[in-house]
Amino acid sequence: MVNKIYLFRHGQTTYNRDGEFTGRVDARLTKRGMEDAKIIAKRLMKKKFGVAFHTSLTRSMQTLKIILKDHPECVGLIEDDRMIERSYGKLEGESHWDVVREKNPEKYDKWHRDFDSRPPGGESFADVEKRVRSFIKDLKKFMKKNKVNVAISSHGNSIRLFRKIMEKSSEKETVEWFIPYDKVYEYSVR
Repeated sequence: MVNKIYLFRHGQTTYNRDGEFTGRVDARLTKRGMEDAKIIAKRLMKKKFGVAFHTSLTRSMQTLKIILKDHPECVGLIEDDRMIERSYGKLEGESHWDVVREKNPEKYDKWHRDFDSRPPGGESFADVEKRVRSFIKDLKKFMKKNKVNVAISSHGNSIRLFRKIMEKSSEKETVEWFIPYDKVYEYSVR
């Protein structure tokens, strides 16, 4: 039997809109973010899933709430912070532009897109990959045991690493991807 994973990013937040490092800050969706979620809802309209995962951050839950309006078959909600956004540590709340200007572009590039570099007090992509890999391992077991399709309302950087693992992509490819607010990534689990 084949089960499906439907993975999507939360809609735009005020921090995303304003070009600020969000990370673990509990930002809410903007009006556009609500519209982003409605686009995802339309893309998932004909898909069926019995369980939905979200993180503890409001933007993940807000997005999922919009999607679940059209999915009465979804009977289980599970919070799992292994799919939470990458921590940017001391950079959270700072604008990308200010970090480039004040900390210099080389450090910004390293913190923002180097696979193994951690921003001050934050996580590297390699760190995020470890927790996402653990989530995927447990998710596959859960899906096989329960014979269920799942939806996952997540965050850009954890999706980036989820894709890397599921698509067997390189670190170089992974750090170059842009994860849009209105796309659903679909994976099969056997």
